[in-house]
Amino acid sequence: MPANVVVGGAFGDEGKGKVVAYLAISDKPKAAIRTGAINAGHTVVHRGRTWKLRIVPSAFLSPETLLIVAPGALMRIDVFMKEVEETGCDGRIFVDEKTGIIEEKHVRMERENEYLMKVIGSTGQGVGAAMMERVLRVLKLARDFPELKKYVRDTVALVNEILDRGENVLIEGTQGTFLSLYHGTYPYVTSRDVTASAILSEAGIGPRKVGDIILVFKAYWTRVGAGELPGELPHEEAVKRGWVEYGTVTGRPRRVAPFNVEWAKRAIMINTPTQIAITKIDAVFPDAKGKRRWEELPVEARRWIEDLEDKLKVPITLIGTGEDAEDMVDRRRDIFGPQ
Repeated sequence: MPANVVVGGAFGDEGKGKVVAYLAISDKPKAAIRTGAINAGHTVVHRGRTWKLRIVPSAFLSPETLLIVAPGALMRIDVFMKEVEETGCDGRIFVDEKTGIIEEKHVRMERENEYLMKVIGSTGQGVGAAMMERVLRVLKLARDFPELKKYVRDTVALVNEILDRGENVLIEGTQGTFLSLYHGTYPYVTSRDVTASAILSEAGIGPRKVGDIILVFKAYWTRVGAGELPGELPHEEAVKRGWVEYGTVTGRPRRVAPFNVEWAKRAIMINTPTQIAITKIDAVFPDAKGKRRWEELPVEARRWIEDLEDKLKVPITLIGTGEDAEDMVDRRRDIFGPQ
């Protein structure tokens, strides 16, 4: 049972947190790894409770799963401690000794930069400034802070030992393919690569240990901040369609566009997924809300999914039908047989 990677296919906000939370509940991985940084928020909703997470893995809903912050990640200590308390995961969460730490000075540096804040539309969380220091080899790491001592481990060795025993590991990427520093709509991108290959690198796992790459799309596309968004709709049209959303970290309204097949094909080319997850199908087909079986979906929703699957040439295995982590149509067994 190898490593499985969840990666965003668009501009972030695709619902990766929901997908990871569902996979944690259904598959119960031995370990789950969060990559990326605190400028990316993942929302988990389960049984009436909502968590907005910026560093703790969304797989925390599985109580037997070890939770890991990757060596390539960047985090703030106060955000980490707050989320550990909120999720009740103390005792089974570890931070790699080489995880980068964002300090208050990094936040100030970013928020005082008019180009980043007003032109690029940065979240102002200090991530870019900390990444700059990491490149310069002066950033402090988790091992440098006594308050993190009980959490710090060599997680790369731990995860690879788990994989070598044949147990399952789930890796949670952040943001989306077209926010990648290298493959996105530069300069309106984040400060790291966020594609499948980079996610693996951040976690310290080699590509030969990967089983599935799950590329996550939303049934429509959204974007926070500046930069290209093909087919962008006026705000009034987004309201009419019920597609208005707000960023998890910033609270800013998300710009909206219909699903873009050509850009999705490029995301597939870059990430080479074995599966695709589509979230928020209920926002496009309201009668799909809360359904958890393929045959319960409205006919028009099934036709839309089958047509998209034919165009993208990758199986659409997971279909999100509501906010709750368990509001998911799981077609993996039907498509691939018993795992």
